[in-house]
Amino acid sequence: MRIDIITVLPELLKSPFEASILKRAIEKDLVEVHLHNLRDYTTGNYKQVDDYQFGGGAGMVMMIEPIDKCISQLKSEREYDEVIYMTPDGKTLNQGMANEISMKKNIIVLCGHYKGVDQRVRDMFVTREISIGDYVLSGGELAAAILCDAVIRLLPGVLNDETSALTDTFQDNLLAPPVYTRPAEYKGMEVPKILLSGNFPKIEKWREQQALERTQERRPDLLEK
Repeated sequence: MRIDIITVLPELLKSPFEASILKRAIEKDLVEVHLHNLRDYTTGNYKQVDDYQFGGGAGMVMMIEPIDKCISQLKSEREYDEVIYMTPDGKTLNQGMANEISMKKNIIVLCGHYKGVDQRVRDMFVTREISIGDYVLSGGELAAAILCDAVIRLLPGVLNDETSALTDTFQDNLLAPPVYTRPAEYKGMEVPKILLSGNFPKIEKWREQQALERTQERRPDLLEK
């Protein structure tokens, strides 16, 4: 999988890909992540990427020309399955969406800034608009990092135990059941005896029931789906 991220703040995005699972995935050639500084596609001494919005109003708007140049350059080199724009008014990211995107080969992720991008960018290039929640960030970089983390961990070979992702919260619209590790007893609190029984069919049944009960209690809306 190849992910090309277009941003005005590439330095903000470097650290998530230099540690932990994302770093290992890149080093194992399971994914390529390339950062593209939008200012490299501008002209003039000021490397301007934004301008005042037509019709007046507070806030600057990201200009269409440098974005067009960047995306067009990338598209001239390879085919892309998706051009994703990170924006508060996009569809909220969920596990099903991450699963779907993880099946793609090449994607572009465009990070918004200021008051967003010129609408013509969205009309011309964007195939999917994603939000990470009903709030506004200073830019789309942190949202892009979250999207990449959610997607990359699903790629075959990224996790040491590939079945781990299949039992994550939100898979099958259920929250994950409670989990325990050593010691079996701590300050009077004991691990449920079923987990120590070695009876794996019964353990799986217990986990399914716990997942269902936890979902009913905390996120009943998921069961409606």
